[in-house]
Amino acid sequence: MQVASTLRGTIRRHPGRTAMVALLIAVVGGLALYWFAPWNLFVDRRVDEALPGASAEVPATGSTVTGPGDPAGPPAEQGSDEPVTLAQGSFTSLEHTTTGTALVLELEDGTRYLRLQDLETSNGPDLRVILTDQPLSDDWHVWDDGELVDLGPLKGNIGSSNYEISPSLHLGDLETAVIWCRRFSVGFAVAPLGSSPS
Repeated sequence: MQVASTLRGTIRRHPGRTAMVALLIAVVGGLALYWFAPWNLFVDRRVDEALPGASAEVPATGSTVTGPGDPAGPPAEQGSDEPVTLAQGSFTSLEHTTTGTALVLELEDGTRYLRLQDLETSNGPDLRVILTDQPLSDDWHVWDDGELVDLGPLKGNIGSSNYEISPSLHLGDLETAVIWCRRFSVGFAVAPLGSSPS
């Protein structure tokens, strides 16, 4: 009771100072919310992209894919340009528990993609998909220490997604695919790219 009375008296005597403190608290709180984006821990982004080169994908529910104005058209067919898997590796958890596979795929025309297959990880602020020359490690922070190729923002923290790889990039110099939180400079998960399928 005494504290509340003292606080009210201070506010009455120094309204300008009180307003400045309240504004400062609001600004700091707003910046903290933006920076940490805690709502991402409770919101999943699901993505389900077809394999690169597939002309369309038949949904797993058994429903058909139809064109505009064709509500009952025939099921879509897979494209004939099946990708070749150049490398693949399973994700190892770093800062957040993660499962899934990273695959390097090449189409008949030479176009290459990194595919994150059946990924499941936490959502977070400013997540990127990167390729690095760092060897497999359980260190959260080393992934931007050497050569780093940013393939773009993570499209979804659950599902499968594709990221085109520049034709000028020499994959032999790169060892790992990483889900990277650029804002806090930590890796969520890492997958080695040295193991080609048999």
